[in-house]
Amino acid sequence: MDEIDRRILARLQSDATESYAALGKAVGLSSGAAHERVRKLRERGIILRTTVDVDPVALGRGVLSYVLIDAKSWMGEPATGEALAEIPEVEEAHIIAGAGTLLVKIRTATTQNLQDVLRRLYTVEGVASTQSIVVLETFFERPPDPLRQ
Repeated sequence: MDEIDRRILARLQSDATESYAALGKAVGLSSGAAHERVRKLRERGIILRTTVDVDPVALGRGVLSYVLIDAKSWMGEPATGEALAEIPEVEEAHIIAGAGTLLVKIRTATTQNLQDVLRRLYTVEGVASTQSIVVLETFFERPPDPLRQ
């Protein structure tokens, strides 16, 4: 990946709907060359998907929490990920090193809904305990910056 690819990625992160003509002009390429670069970035798995960021509060999911899960046994099998993916409020699930076994990111409408999700987490095979962290305010969130190495 060269500097032009990085600049393309930075622009697409800012606005994934930008035309290939505008994208090419911004990075010094023709629209066709910009399109080809984007196609290759997708093929190589660098661009994973094109998506829209939606305000979770507008969707009624204003309670953000992170939950550390401790386990009775190893939980790195695909079945664990599949069980967590079946809980729609779980946005992310990570196997971690440190204080817990798994870290999940959860968005709910209320803390009562969070309590319900916690109950459902205990139905996942191997879950021994949970520790919840409820976010009061988010200063910022940012994706990886392709222009910084």
